[in-house]
Amino acid sequence: MSERTVRQTGDEILRKQSKDVSELTDRLKELIVDMKDTMKIHGGCGLAAVQVGVLKKIIICAPEEDKEPVVLINPEIISSSSETEEDSEGCLSVDGYRGQVVRPKSIVVKAKDENMNDMEFDAEGFFARIICHEVDHLNGVLYTDKVVPGTLKDVNEEESTKEEIE
Repeated sequence: MSERTVRQTGDEILRKQSKDVSELTDRLKELIVDMKDTMKIHGGCGLAAVQVGVLKKIIICAPEEDKEPVVLINPEIISSSSETEEDSEGCLSVDGYRGQVVRPKSIVVKAKDENMNDMEFDAEGFFARIICHEVDHLNGVLYTDKVVPGTLKDVNEEESTKEEIE
């Protein structure tokens, strides 16, 4: 397994726009493998290339732990439902925090797969949430920019409080 360093809040690169991928080079194929490994090592369900310091429009999504992650190159949300849902989100680049974020319940996504084949599909629920979160990364947006005011919590602080009570 090849782990890459996950960039953390405050790193300027997380606020930059990622660039389109025009061809899948050997270096980008290696990046995708490393991203899968890094996400697995850190227990994440999604990862954008920018989070490991590469400004390319590549995201990895793993809505189900026991299935192979989905690779999306140049992903674009072409439509989203007006129906939304609020749920808790965290991020490997905002270590130790979680907050409530409102996202569309379903989306339609256009992208290329890891062989650069065109694809278009519907995603809903948790899968749609992961894609929205990761596409935001490609545009320099963190979930903390969209968090419902007053809901961002330090998970480590909650755990230590829970231990004190028990």
